[in-house]
Amino acid sequence: MTQQEFLVQIAQRLESVGIPFMVAGSVASSFHGQPRATNDIDLVIDPTPAQLDQFLALFADPYYVSPEAAREALKQYSMFNIIEFTAGWKVDLIIRKQRPFSIEEFRRRKAVLLQGHSLPIASPEDTILSKLEWNQITPSERQLHDALNVAMGQWPTLDLAYLRKWAPPLGVADQLEELLDTAEAQQPAHGENDNV
Repeated sequence: MTQQEFLVQIAQRLESVGIPFMVAGSVASSFHGQPRATNDIDLVIDPTPAQLDQFLALFADPYYVSPEAAREALKQYSMFNIIEFTAGWKVDLIIRKQRPFSIEEFRRRKAVLLQGHSLPIASPEDTILSKLEWNQITPSERQLHDALNVAMGQWPTLDLAYLRKWAPPLGVADQLEELLDTAEAQQPAHGENDNV
């Protein structure tokens, strides 16, 4: 089983019990920016307790998931994971938080064609903000690199006002401005490719 097949299987099971979700993390940043290999898949989900129990009941060997950890994650707005032992793939299922940014980020998700399947994915702006926030929690050059690649790849259509609205409450305003300066400096000069 490929990682893409694993992602589609998880997505189809979420859809089958009516759990809203979105692709986030490094899969989202690879889609919007520069592709890179990642062992983990991040999915933000917004289930009811009954939906979560229905979803958990869909998994048996070779999948591993702890129902106790999943139910605790729902209470704490944290995360749990599902592992597919045959190929070693892992998905982190992140319970959507109740804060304004998380609600807005989830509302702005858009369906895209990912590996031949229509899947909801976090917007480029929300992917950048989330990567910067994760870097505050667990500093990593990889998070910053992912965020920068998204900004560079999506520069012509990035909603800068949206980014600057949410960066301060997330505590990443300075990091965002530094990232935007770098991304802008990397853009081709106007007219550079006019005669190509």
